[in-house]
Amino acid sequence: MLHLDLIQMASIGGKVEVANDDRLGCADRHAWVIDGATDLGEPGLLGARGGAAWLAAAADRAFAQAAGPLEAICDSVFERVEAAYLREKQRDPLALWEIPSAAFAAVALEGDRLRCAYASDCPVLHRRGAEVSFVTPEPDRRREQAAAQALGAGATAGGVRSPEVLADRRAARNRPKRRVLGVDAQDSREAASFREMPVQKGDELLLMSDGFSALFDAYGLYDPASLFEALPLRGLHALIEELRAIERDDAQSHLFPRFKPSDDASAIWIRVG
Repeated sequence: MLHLDLIQMASIGGKVEVANDDRLGCADRHAWVIDGATDLGEPGLLGARGGAAWLAAAADRAFAQAAGPLEAICDSVFERVEAAYLREKQRDPLALWEIPSAAFAAVALEGDRLRCAYASDCPVLHRRGAEVSFVTPEPDRRREQAAAQALGAGATAGGVRSPEVLADRRAARNRPKRRVLGVDAQDSREAASFREMPVQKGDELLLMSDGFSALFDAYGLYDPASLFEALPLRGLHALIEELRAIERDDAQSHLFPRFKPSDDASAIWIRVG
């Protein structure tokens, strides 16, 4: 029976003084990455912890405790997250923008097929020999970059706490029916998309948050194939340091428009065994 072997995983926060809102994990036959959407207000809805970190941790625990076909795993995660939110929230949210949400991607082996579930922008890459392909849709940051550029480098250099960025991001977050993992199980179920493909022993997978995928879809330092070539030579931690070096050199977001100087960057590299 096929299984998943963990090769490396790495997760480094965008700021050392702020909690990392990403989570990663790998079980015998499924793996996952969760990227909590940056909080746009002060903690309070769920106590002293920020909503993004709370949701990422709750979903991570649920994925770790689940097993079976991927749709059943996801249903279990969505139900557990909703139950935890209803149990632990301290008050009603101020607006839609305060309700915790996250991007996620998860994969599971089902016989000789790989099933993938995802919502929002956590990419998954698959490699067999020299062939590298996306399991999830190929990322496209053009709309995000245009929105950041419209605010101007002076505004976005301060991150999401600058008044202009905060107002823009709250307006974007207030849109109903966003395709994200959230605290309503039915909404999460409707937001999740599924794909599948054949796999065999020796295939490799890379699940990542968009903070890590910036290496190829925002900064152009690698393409997906050369990124896989770099993995055994550089390792995930060194690749994240390369990413951070680019961000330090462009701290004002002049070359690469973005809403914050550095994002949480996480990836998990696994092999089918």
